[in-house]
Amino acid sequence: MFLKQALPYKNPFWMYLLGSFVIIIFSVLGQLPLTLVIMQEGGVSPSGDPMEMMRNIDKNLQLFLLLIPFLIGFLGLWLVIKKLHERTLLSITTSRTQIDWSRFLYAFLIWSGATVLVVGTDYLISPESYEWNFNLQRFVLLFLIAVFLIPIQTSLEEYIFRGYLMQGFGGLFKNAWAPLLITSVIFGSLHLFNPEVEKLGYGILVYYIGTGLFLGIMTLMDDGIELALGFHAANNLITALLVTSSWTAFQTESVLIDISEPSLGGELLLSLLVFYPLFLVLMSKKYNWSNWKIKLISKL
Repeated sequence: MFLKQALPYKNPFWMYLLGSFVIIIFSVLGQLPLTLVIMQEGGVSPSGDPMEMMRNIDKNLQLFLLLIPFLIGFLGLWLVIKKLHERTLLSITTSRTQIDWSRFLYAFLIWSGATVLVVGTDYLISPESYEWNFNLQRFVLLFLIAVFLIPIQTSLEEYIFRGYLMQGFGGLFKNAWAPLLITSVIFGSLHLFNPEVEKLGYGILVYYIGTGLFLGIMTLMDDGIELALGFHAANNLITALLVTSSWTAFQTESVLIDISEPSLGGELLLSLLVFYPLFLVLMSKKYNWSNWKIKLISKL
């Protein structure tokens, strides 16, 4: 069982709190390049909002600078696991003897295909909701930045929430359901300051917390984070390349710009009630999941 991976090490929970603090420090240090660039641009906008000033930076440079903290944060995570906990990254990745990259690739390809299909269908139905933005030179640079750094960003989030903290809370509460719920709420709450929340309201936190639950369930049922890694990488990478809008956290030189008036209800319901359950069913059939009750709510 994936959560039991941490039990033999007998690391007290304070170590996970300390480790989380160290990772945060590394991530903050990774924000220094972005801060320096914003300062060169004048520091803040007339409204006093540094985020508004950041939007004046070239989109590819902006994306690069926004993703650097995740690269530095991953170094912090590695040091915490290796030096503080005296463990390996494998131990918070999977209960298998090695990382199953075929699982990562399968989840990545399935969700990539689904994303392209959904966006493509919506574009055909409502072309007036999109603005064509393709520029070969800018897109190639975006592609290089995104392919290298976005999987690092998504992997860090999965390693922290579905790997490191889920196992830490598992050792604290000695069950599966508490780590699943707590990490999902923390994961969702950390999106509180995203521009999407300002645009769509606090209801979007239901989507973020629900996504955390979905990824956590997938991790517990599959005894590893490989599927979650693949899904999350596909979700962020394909979206960054294919379509963004003026009010999302990532604004990229994507093929399309969504210029429609954003709404919360449709996307939230489709994702949480249709797409995520279908994805779980597909994975359960593919990998022969069983004993759902034991893996999701049992004691360790």
